[in-house]
Amino acid sequence: MSLLEVRNLRADVDGKEILKGLDLTINAGEVHAIMGPNGSGKSTLSYVLAGRDGYEVTGGEVLFDGKDLLEQAADERANDGLFLAFQYPVELPGVAGMTFLREAVNSKRRHNGEDEIDAMGFLKLVRAKAKTLGISDEMLKRAVNVGFSGGEKKRNEALQMAVLEPRMMVLDETDSGLDIDALKVVAEGVNAMRSPDRGILIITHYQRLLDYIVPDKVHVLADGQIQRSGGKELAVELEKKGYAEYIGAAA
Repeated sequence: MSLLEVRNLRADVDGKEILKGLDLTINAGEVHAIMGPNGSGKSTLSYVLAGRDGYEVTGGEVLFDGKDLLEQAADERANDGLFLAFQYPVELPGVAGMTFLREAVNSKRRHNGEDEIDAMGFLKLVRAKAKTLGISDEMLKRAVNVGFSGGEKKRNEALQMAVLEPRMMVLDETDSGLDIDALKVVAEGVNAMRSPDRGILIITHYQRLLDYIVPDKVHVLADGQIQRSGGKELAVELEKKGYAEYIGAAA
């Protein structure tokens, strides 16, 4: 059974139609990449999946693990295992990173009818995951993303993914603003989470991220629809040729 199934999805932002009948199916164990020009609907898709306010779905349906995703509130989607990594991770002044992470983990555990994790068990879990991502104890004590560099913010999101272990990861231009070293660390964190029961959707402008996280399928999104799908070689072709032919076709 497919893990995420998007059927004829249409969505408006500020009264303007951005998604115009998008279809996408991701099976468990697969890594998909969506590439496309600015304004094609890439980030809109990620925000609609996550349930962000201001994105109005006007048609179609989305099934996540067999459930109607669009009927669920944003926190329900997260607790069911959908994780969105932002292009620009938000800062939460006054909220310690460890406090934020522990509450997120325990919210998910309560949702699943499990006991909450105690402080010592949680600390042990986070430190083990943080070590693999090059995240120091000092960084864990800081407020969420406050004063972090672009690379630190992305590492922090990789840590959140590692601790929460979502079923479906949506990475919205997670390579934005990263130098090559930070890119490699984040890619290693994502690759470590590839598993037969998890799906990953990477949204990106550039092929360089896909050198490190090799996708099973690549899709071209332009004018609110998937215009073409293929294997990892499609990303290399797009890097060479650009999106002109798809913009022309869409128009």
